[in-house]
Parts: sequence; structure tokens; C-alpha cells
Amino acid sequence: MNAEKGSTTAGAGSCDDLLLDNQLCFALYSTSLMMTKVYKPLLQALNLTYPQYLAMLVLWERDGLTVGEVSTRLLTDPGSLTPLLKRLETEGLISRTRSKEDERVVLLTLTEQGKALHTKAQSIPQCILAASGISVQQLQALQKDLLGLRGNLHGSI
Repeated sequence: MNAEKGSTTAGAGSCDDLLLDNQLCFALYSTSLMMTKVYKPLLQALNLTYPQYLAMLVLWERDGLTVGEVSTRLLTDPGSLTPLLKRLETEGLISRTRSKEDERVVLLTLTEQGKALHTKAQSIPQCILAASGISVQQLQALQKDLLGLRGNLHGSI
């Protein structure tokens, strides 16, 4: 440990690259944690968790998708999405029905209550923008950069 800089040294060079605060992954992780904390009270008013909100966003965008299509959109596997969807169904927000053509396929449709919740959620993006402390243009640029990074990372695996 280099007492003067507070960094670990290996040989003649500094390992500043391995400091937690220098890690892009930690910046993304900790920002994601803060983002979900900002969302929490907004979503509690709608009786939704953050993952449920994401699923509802997908269905508000395009109703009548399959579980597989929603899981692809959310970058998750269908098995982990199913319990969340069952809870949304229990809450009366969606209905899950098996396809007549292929019983393995489950179709998701918004109920009237689920559609009505869309109206109640309209103010959330503006609340998030206000909490972020940055302009719409900065937020759009950040989102573009993050989507580009995600695409690059996806291409590397």
C-alpha cells in the first residue's frame, strides 16, 4: 500500500487501474443502485417493483407479446421472468394465456387495470429527469452512449 497515494503498488508501477472508484463496472453498478432507489417511492405508489415496472413498460409499448419476447426485450431469461409475471397477473394487471397453436408459448396481455396504470405512470420519467440533475440533452446523450456500450459488450461475448 502506498501511504502517500493510498494505492496498492505492484513492482515499480501503481495499480490505480484496480481501485474501486476507477472501475467502470462499479460506476455502472452503483449508479444502477441509486437509480432503483429513486424509482422505489414512485413505483410504490403504483404498487410495482422496479422489475415489474420494466415488464409493464414493455407491454405498454406493445401489448400481446409472448413471455419469450418480453424476456428478450428485458435481456433476461424466461424462467426468471415467469414469477414476476405471475405476480402481475395476481395483481390484475396482465393476463397470461397459452397459445392455441403452441401450448409452450404464453401470451401476455394487459388488463383494463394494467392499461389504466399506464396513465398513472406518466409522470415517472419527468421525476427521474429532475432527480438526475442533468438536462434532457445530457440524458439522451448518456443513454445513447450506454446503449452503444451495451452493444459493444454484447458483441464481445
